[in-house]
Amino acid sequence: MGQFDPDHWQWPDTAAARRSREAAGGGASSARGATLHAEQIDDPAHQAQLQPWVEMECYQLGHGRHVVEMQSLNLGSQIIMRERQGATIQKLGRAPADFCTLSVSSGGPGMRFSDRSSEDSDTVFFMPGNVEFDIHVTAGGETIYVGFNQDDFLRGVRALNPPLWDQPPQEVVPLATGSPRAFRTLIDVWLDAARDARHRGEVLDKAVMRSQLLHSVLQIAADTREAPGPSHAERRRALQIGRAARDFVESHLTADTLPTVVDICMALGVSERTLQYAFREYIGLSPIAYLRAWRLNRVRAELAAADPLSTTITQVAMRFGFAHLGRFSGDYKRMFGVAPSETLNA
Repeated sequence: MGQFDPDHWQWPDTAAARRSREAAGGGASSARGATLHAEQIDDPAHQAQLQPWVEMECYQLGHGRHVVEMQSLNLGSQIIMRERQGATIQKLGRAPADFCTLSVSSGGPGMRFSDRSSEDSDTVFFMPGNVEFDIHVTAGGETIYVGFNQDDFLRGVRALNPPLWDQPPQEVVPLATGSPRAFRTLIDVWLDAARDARHRGEVLDKAVMRSQLLHSVLQIAADTREAPGPSHAERRRALQIGRAARDFVESHLTADTLPTVVDICMALGVSERTLQYAFREYIGLSPIAYLRAWRLNRVRAELAAADPLSTTITQVAMRFGFAHLGRFSGDYKRMFGVAPSETLNA
């Protein structure tokens, strides 16, 4: 199977697809290449067709006319997919060599991801590229996954947690992560943000969304329940690392680029745990909280200088990596004591 290029792929426009989209109240919309799609599907073959980035066949094993309800967000080199199964099916296939996924499943007995049980909704699974899979999803089950370019994912997760990811898995494995709920919440945020933007007729910047989505998923994949504490050498270097990280963040934001924790770790040559300890010692915040505070400050400055007749809050918020407008507005008001609209219209 050749490499999949989502940027040049279009959702099928068959009569059956149109009817099922209308029945589900869904559809597809594109903004700078980002495509949101929702569909109710009665044919498992169509379920496989709507996921062309993997070589897959779907077979219906249980009773039911409505096989699955699907939602997906195509960001080019990244894919978000949610499937709510109406009938039991089996998925057989192989992932491309350059494509990996993180996923969670929920459902009753019999849910299986290859040779791993996925009945436990507290498990996040990693599937590397070039792996054959055999997935059994029972009626009423839900599967959520995010697909990435494997080189991008591994480069980032190794920077955050070298001991865990120095030798990446070669098969489907459960991750030793304590954040499956965070993973589900993350997917809800991105799908809701895309749907809300479509309803408002506003443009989503897929480059910003890709950067923030990858960064958020890397945080989940790199997290471990029993990670070792910082070494003595890391404690002594905390102040130096904190200052260097602050300089890095300021220089990137000044150049209108959004730095991430992965970027900082790679630039400074430290793990995420070392960086977290350094930031606690240096400024009393986690790296994520520090970056969020900086981005909020940049939004505030942009809104204060903008023309309210030609600028929307969503445009500015998305530019600085805030996809969910409701959460952004709440964070903004907690930080500055006023709503974003008050700053824009001042």
